[in-house]
Amino acid sequence: MKADLTQISPLGRFLEHCNKGELAYQVCTDDNKAFYYPRVIAPGSGSTNLQWRISKGLGTVYATTATHYKGEAPLNIALIDVDEGFRMMSRVEGIEAMKVTIGMRVKVKIIPGDDKQLAYPVFTPLEA
Repeated sequence: MKADLTQISPLGRFLEHCNKGELAYQVCTDDNKAFYYPRVIAPGSGSTNLQWRISKGLGTVYATTATHYKGEAPLNIALIDVDEGFRMMSRVEGIEAMKVTIGMRVKVKIIPGDDKQLAYPVFTPLEA
């Protein structure tokens, strides 16, 4: 199978959405399974029948940990189960790293890119 080099890469398409403030993900149209990170072939099925969708940006913390660097506040690292059916690694901001809990509801926040860093998604606690 030859690659169609006229198409934008999956990462490029994802970044286009991030730059618009959207969390995009892909779905395999053969088995209707959502997945993240952006790819050219669906994991599991190996299909190239993929569709981009926009997440509502809500999810639940599946797992969490905090990393500690000397002289700095701890940093949170979390696995988020996004409501559309995929899991992604990110972090939860706006809360102390040690106060992020499994089962916590969160919403996406896109950090805009600049000339040194590409745009990327993080999460914040979902206010009741």
